[in-house]
Amino acid sequence: MKKFYAFAVAAALGFGSAAVAQQTETPLSYYLPANTSYNSSIPTPKDILGYNVGEWHVSHDQLVMYMRLMDEASDRITLTEYARTHENRPLYLLTITSSQNQQNINQIKEQHRKLTNPAESGSVDIKNMPAVVWMGYSVHGNEPSGSNASLLAVYHLAAAQGPEIDKLLNETVILLDPSINPDGLNRFASWVNTHRGKNLVTDANSAEFDEVWPRGRTNHYWFDLNRDWLPLQHPESKGRLAKFHEWKPNVLTDHHEMGTNATFFFQPGIPSRNNPLTPENNFKLTQKIGTYHAKALDKIGSFYYTEESYDDFYYGKGSTYPDVNGAVGILFEQASSRGHAQESINGVLTFPFTIRNQFTTTLSTLEAAQAMREELLTHQRDFYKQAFNESKKAGTKAYVFGSEKDKARAFHLAEIIKQHQIEVYRPKESFKINNITYTPENAYIIPTEQPQYKLIEAMFEKRTTFQDSLFYDISAWTFPLAFDLDHAALSSKNFKGNQLGQRVEQMALPTGEVVGGKSDYAYAFEWHGYYAPRALNQLMDKGITAKVATDKFTTAGSKQFDYGTILIPVSGQPIGSDELHQLLQQVATENALQVHAMNTGFNPEGIKLGSPMMLSLQQPKIMMLIGDGVNSYDAGEAWHLLDNRFDMRPTLVKTDDFNRLALNKYNVIVLSDGSYGNISKDKLRSWVQQGGTVIGMGDAAKWLSDNGIGNITFKQSDKDTVAQKPYADMPNTNGAQVIGGAIFETKLDLTHPLTYGYTDTQMPIFRSNTLFMERSKSPYANPVMYTANPLMAGYISKPNLQKLKSTAAVDVSSLGSGKVIVMPDNPNFRAFWYGTNKLFLNSIFFGQIISGGSARTEDAHN
Repeated sequence: MKKFYAFAVAAALGFGSAAVAQQTETPLSYYLPANTSYNSSIPTPKDILGYNVGEWHVSHDQLVMYMRLMDEASDRITLTEYARTHENRPLYLLTITSSQNQQNINQIKEQHRKLTNPAESGSVDIKNMPAVVWMGYSVHGNEPSGSNASLLAVYHLAAAQGPEIDKLLNETVILLDPSINPDGLNRFASWVNTHRGKNLVTDANSAEFDEVWPRGRTNHYWFDLNRDWLPLQHPESKGRLAKFHEWKPNVLTDHHEMGTNATFFFQPGIPSRNNPLTPENNFKLTQKIGTYHAKALDKIGSFYYTEESYDDFYYGKGSTYPDVNGAVGILFEQASSRGHAQESINGVLTFPFTIRNQFTTTLSTLEAAQAMREELLTHQRDFYKQAFNESKKAGTKAYVFGSEKDKARAFHLAEIIKQHQIEVYRPKESFKINNITYTPENAYIIPTEQPQYKLIEAMFEKRTTFQDSLFYDISAWTFPLAFDLDHAALSSKNFKGNQLGQRVEQMALPTGEVVGGKSDYAYAFEWHGYYAPRALNQLMDKGITAKVATDKFTTAGSKQFDYGTILIPVSGQPIGSDELHQLLQQVATENALQVHAMNTGFNPEGIKLGSPMMLSLQQPKIMMLIGDGVNSYDAGEAWHLLDNRFDMRPTLVKTDDFNRLALNKYNVIVLSDGSYGNISKDKLRSWVQQGGTVIGMGDAAKWLSDNGIGNITFKQSDKDTVAQKPYADMPNTNGAQVIGGAIFETKLDLTHPLTYGYTDTQMPIFRSNTLFMERSKSPYANPVMYTANPLMAGYISKPNLQKLKSTAAVDVSSLGSGKVIVMPDNPNFRAFWYGTNKLFLNSIFFGQIISGGSARTEDAHN
């Protein structure tokens, strides 16, 4: 039997006998339901880990060890690895159900999936069908009570005996994800265990409760994985979503923590903030499930609240994504001990207490799912039937998007959409709408008449009116705007089913090529392609010299080249012409680029290849400041873009170390959103004056302005002269002035180096702050400006909209021989804002070539 192997491994590894002394021990009986017997052959967490649950914070390797051994010990459990993190840690999903169901698991899965297909769901008999419950723990690594509670959940489900557990396992399939964020969990566990004494210290000032930057909340690249269910930019999310759609669960739980002085929250959240695409029945089911949580928490004496604070608007969160997929997502928020025991306004909050609440609501969820099984299954079937019927009546019959100049960007959006189990097609033939031509080679079509209609609408809609003006997360995420792609909603007048060409089954990044064969003179590629910066950096890594065209030109073959075209001379390179041709073939293929062989520098139109308007480029040597004061999300997004996507090597330097380091090896310094009061402004200013490029985003732009690094001006906050208001209205009144995340239109100067590669004078930008940058007195300093009517999607208050109109989105100042480039917004937001990534990358590659005449000049004597 499996269990013998489990104990043999445990004994061989030396676990199961030694106990770690502690101040007080928390026995299993503190957590487990009374009057339940357990199979003594199933190992408890202490049998394997050597300590009681809650005595220490479980590390990810320990958690994995226990889950693997439980897979061997119990025929109720099947363990599946579904992904690896950036740090190569395995992510596991445990399928837990009766042994009989395990034997028929594929048949159960297939029957369950039929509920989501309106063409088949009517024939499915739900009376004897198990409900499917997904339980996800600790997507934020420093909210560890969830993952530690998963030890108890797995033990209970594997070892509990009696008719109640047998009935539960027969009538449910439980999918348990014990650690959604292994990298963050391990980072946090290491910190708090390192700072735990033999005698627990509850003083909130203890270092145990003050983990170092970037803290354990995020994954390896400092992303919040709980916001990645829609964007799907990380391996953890991609693997998880594939399993989600493989099963289509009825209920999904998402176990979190909040402030130490809080109590316990369970959904539903604030009713007025539900996404309008979510059916009303979802809210009613969530309320009904909540009665089971309340009863369970009452029984153990835990305080709680519901229908406050949190919402279900942004579908990119783990507890909200299920709502647009026919399931019920449930968020749990437990007051956090942030260590082993900490003083709070409610007394000393212990780690075991936080774990018990998470485990208790795990069981209450299962009780609810079992009792409401047919109701939940019916909801799922009805959701997809109703969605499909709505799609037939909808005015929009399809969405089309694409890019003539950048197939890679369009590909990546199609790739995301397809991972959400949405059908994607190529156009059958070229067609034109709104003066844009879409071809089978550069475009994709998403017909709306399919089961995932609600999710399609969620990804493409441009909502600007809302029932509530407050949002727990962002208010807009329109994907074709995020990717800055040509796109259109097609009605029955301009779309027929026969316009659908080949259905996209396999996704593969388009390949590039060298056009024109080998050259002994020069090669050129335009900057339009998304991966053009990666291609240039790959060449520079090989020592290849490159120039950039600051004007247009046309070759003898009538090929027109745009601003920002990269020129690679053949002569003067460290490698021969044959090797250079081979290198360019490889680079073109990997980066979806067309590289053109040039046989003469005498162009019939535009600048010649030897023109002084062909400027030499230096390879960027990037320092990126991180650490205290820096927004780890924004810094992580910049790091991820450069390292993971563009294969560049930024040097991450802590702000505390900046003042003692020599800066002469760097020509670009990146300041992500944050406060930089601990670095020497004089040292930074001097470095810029000597020729460096500093890039400031978000509050870093304001810091540069306040410290006289760059001639940048921000609008001042209005003085509040309004009449007295009710104190109770303060949160909502103030909250309505927050720009939590919306999309706005800007206009571009396509001749400026910072906009090289763009082809449209209009570009959507994501904004999540109230920094309004004044337009420069120089006519050349603001290559990106907000339009007079900028709102495209999302919420912004009327006063803030007025402040934003016609302000600057990018500002460039000369400081001595260097450049100061600032943008109040984050061009790399959550890694799925592909459309504005190029603004950031152009700042890195082309900041060095911006002339003083195209920016405001300071210290002109230099």
